[in-house]
Amino acid sequence: MVNMFKHIKKSSNNSESWNKKEWQIAEELAVKYLKEKGYKILEKNFKTPYGEIDIIANKKDIIIFVEVKSGKGIRIQPSERVDDKKYLKIVKSAEFYLEFYLKNKNYKISQIDVIEIINGNIKHYENVGWDFT
Repeated sequence: MVNMFKHIKKSSNNSESWNKKEWQIAEELAVKYLKEKGYKILEKNFKTPYGEIDIIANKKDIIIFVEVKSGKGIRIQPSERVDDKKYLKIVKSAEFYLEFYLKNKNYKISQIDVIEIINGNIKHYENVGWDFT
């Protein structure tokens, strides 16, 4: 009986470790994809008091805050996990970054993008609803 519980605990840890690896691979794929499309990567995993931004990139005069979502997409697409609560965290984190790190820099507009990765396939949802000049 004790061995069975050890096995269950071990499986749980392996699952968590695998999910972290999957997340890291997804972010690496997203960075590679963005670079191939001409984006300059400014920050990765940028932490703010409001949350973390997966990728901050720049293309021309646009600052792009990118949320990366990955998974199997069986019942729900990974991008659908960006709900109102998550979106608000991204907005507040983006505003924090712009206020404290780009205060006197030239950029025309900022936007939030979502990159969804399922089995290595990438979908890029650009400017998902928040922008300002």
